Amino acid sequence: MTSSTRVPATEVTGVYGALVKAMTRRMFGAVPESIGVMWHHPPVFKALMGLGRKSDSWDRLDRDLASFASMAAASTIGCSFCLDLHHFLTHDRGLDEARAREVPRWRESDVFTPLERRVMEYAEAMSQTPPAVTDELSAALLADLGAPALVELTARIGAMNLSARTNVALGIRSAEFSASCGLPPLAAPSREDVAPA
Repeated sequence: MTSSTRVPATEVTGVYGALVKAMTRRMFGAVPESIGVMWHHPPVFKALMGLGRKSDSWDRLDRDLASFASMAAASTIGCSFCLDLHHFLTHDRGLDEARAREVPRWRESDVFTPLERRVMEYAEAMSQTPPAVTDELSAALLADLGAPALVELTARIGAMNLSARTNVALGIRSAEFSASCGLPPLAAPSREDVAPA
């Protein structure tokens, strides 16, 4: 079996590995290649998964806004794995799938509210190198969301940058989670500066 990743997947072993494989099979129907890539360093894998689980418990930001922000950051960075996973999670968590499909082309889509657009603009600005967040955008979101939700939004986007940049650098691509549950494909990004998947 040849790997499409820059680091070939290794066998996921041990008691914790067996648990991880069982959980991912139950959730996705298979064990994604990305787990084998990250399994080369189980403490890193555990830390990244732990951050994801902890961030799922944060509750100051509307769940759709959190999903749109994560997907906008992933789209900006060019992480097809993250986009696909969050599209699947949107479906799995009962969030707004129709609008989630439009996130990669949110600037041209007419399905988002002004607040949702500001949130995705913030996610894009944070995901630039260097970050391009303006005082005006931050002030508008502080007024819209309040301080606790803005802090959460910022942390969620930062966490997505960690995951997405890790995946892109390692060559981890979409595992087609959303296709496995019959979701329609995501809208294609319409901006030329989105990195190829």
